[in-house]
Amino acid sequence: MSFTTVIAGYSYLEGPRWYQRRLWLSDFFLHKVFAVGLDGAVETIVEVPGRPSGLGWLPDGRLLVVSMTDRKVMRREADGALVVHADLSGLLEGNANDMVVEPGGRAWVGNFGFDLTNPDEVRTGRVIRVEPDGRAVVAAEDLYFPNGLLVTADGRNLIVAESLGNRLSAFEIGADGGLGRRRDWAVFGPQTQSRHFLDYVTAAKVAADGTCLDAEGAVWLADALGNRVLRVAQGGRILQEISTGAMGVFACALGGDDGRSLFLCVAPDFHEAARQAAREAELWMTRVEVPGVC
Repeated sequence: MSFTTVIAGYSYLEGPRWYQRRLWLSDFFLHKVFAVGLDGAVETIVEVPGRPSGLGWLPDGRLLVVSMTDRKVMRREADGALVVHADLSGLLEGNANDMVVEPGGRAWVGNFGFDLTNPDEVRTGRVIRVEPDGRAVVAAEDLYFPNGLLVTADGRNLIVAESLGNRLSAFEIGADGGLGRRRDWAVFGPQTQSRHFLDYVTAAKVAADGTCLDAEGAVWLADALGNRVLRVAQGGRILQEISTGAMGVFACALGGDDGRSLFLCVAPDFHEAARQAAREAELWMTRVEVPGVC
């Protein structure tokens, strides 16, 4: 599989989303959200004092961005001002993380559950539901590092990548936004029963990080420990595997004018000190057969 380097020289890229014919993404340690055209032209959209991650949009086009270390969802107003949309600090342990926003403006936000920079004790994390007006409640808990989030094309199910859980979990979304019971969407290996981070790393068959959905209902996921992206069917069958060689891959998105461009956020590793000190992160692109969900 061949890759095109779209942009290079960044710290750590995350949260890619295809929107209005450009790829939007965050850089953790540059504290910026960018939009990238297919010609590689980069526009800085907003600077985020905290560490930006997941992205999405309200129905009127205002940008939402997760500020990880502040544990907030921020909103960019029409005049460019950055304001607090939802303060999640009282609902989370560990940094906020990825986010998906439904077309109606309801957002779902994951979190670490513990301090990844000093992981003495692994604890489970939560998914938070944020309504369009900024009201936030705990939607699900006891998840093993809830990371990439997807809402299925019919709007009926939330799929959550559990990076330390060897699985993708799914929840039925009720009419009021409440979630049903967790169920397995895909299982890659046994669930580790430990408090020690390295035990989870050793046991990981697939460390599912950022995800995207295609038009056939399959999930593309970045394997944060396996230097690869996988296309997975419901039930866990791996339909396609693309290696990224010596580079780790931590998020992916489908986009392009025909929806068949698969964008990959790559870097040598995810270690905070190393990524802050270097500018080695890149955005790669490759072509796939099945387009993304419109």
